[in-house]
Amino acid sequence: MREEFVSKGKIVKIVVIGSLNMDVVAVAPRIPVTGETILGQKYFTEPGGKGANQAYAIARLGGDVSMLGRVGDDDFGRAMIKNLADSGCDVSDLKSVPGASGVALIFVSETGQNSIIVVPGANKSYLAQDVRADAASLDGAGLVLLQLENPLETVLEAARQARRHGARVILDPAPAPALPLPEEMFGMVDVVTPNETEAAILAGLPRSRLNPEEAKTVARKLQAMGAATVIMKLGDQGCLLVESGKATLIPAPKVNAIDTTAAGDVYNAGLAVGLAEGNSMVDACRFAVYASALSVTRLGTQIAVPSRAEVKEFASALGPNPIHEI
Repeated sequence: MREEFVSKGKIVKIVVIGSLNMDVVAVAPRIPVTGETILGQKYFTEPGGKGANQAYAIARLGGDVSMLGRVGDDDFGRAMIKNLADSGCDVSDLKSVPGASGVALIFVSETGQNSIIVVPGANKSYLAQDVRADAASLDGAGLVLLQLENPLETVLEAARQARRHGARVILDPAPAPALPLPEEMFGMVDVVTPNETEAAILAGLPRSRLNPEEAKTVARKLQAMGAATVIMKLGDQGCLLVESGKATLIPAPKVNAIDTTAAGDVYNAGLAVGLAEGNSMVDACRFAVYASALSVTRLGTQIAVPSRAEVKEFASALGPNPIHEI
């Protein structure tokens, strides 16, 4: 049996509300420790930001998507808007403001691991009142994707507006917040998609590498806090879908990881596209796992995002991806 990844219904509109950053990427044998200087192999710049990464990837994967956010009135801002537009993302409500765009300083090791510093820039100027002013852009949206690179009140207002417009809300709680998220947030979110570190921080637990059984325990703690559906992104282990009555492990295919930057964003994009096309949560997770796995075999963030055709070819070549109840 081959993975077909076909639409099961009418494609619904997806709106991403979030951050846009220009990534400055340095590649080195390893990530330096505090106080250490090492020689890198190369560096480059490319558009990024968790919100923009998700919007770009949704467009590449065949979704109907628009992006809301703010960039600076600088060369980085203009380049980021053009890049999204070229991907097929609707940028008609994406605005520039005076000042610098957000940037992300990304260090990538030869093993594909990364360390990131984000300087928000114009993203900090996208406030709750701006979300309310942009609310008409949510008309007809079936799904709204959120992250935590904008001010928390902005994200809260985005969730409120999404609910008022009848859209399902997917929250990627990254970067992990320094303080617990308000109870109101979990109550407005349909699906929360943390990785292991983010889930542990949200649940008030020590950060550690989790096996699927441990991940289920943490996910249940998040559900007890109000999260309806939790999808734990487990890196090369795949993802764990935890709904009301069961937990399902969708394994990741084995690949040679070159760069894991934005793998989680590609996952969220694949999940959104699968759900927007009427697929079940399990099948949407399966599509997301394949898209994310393929992205880590390439260096970069948005330039590493595969097309829908590439994901289908990749999945067909690997064969079926069995799931497991945990």
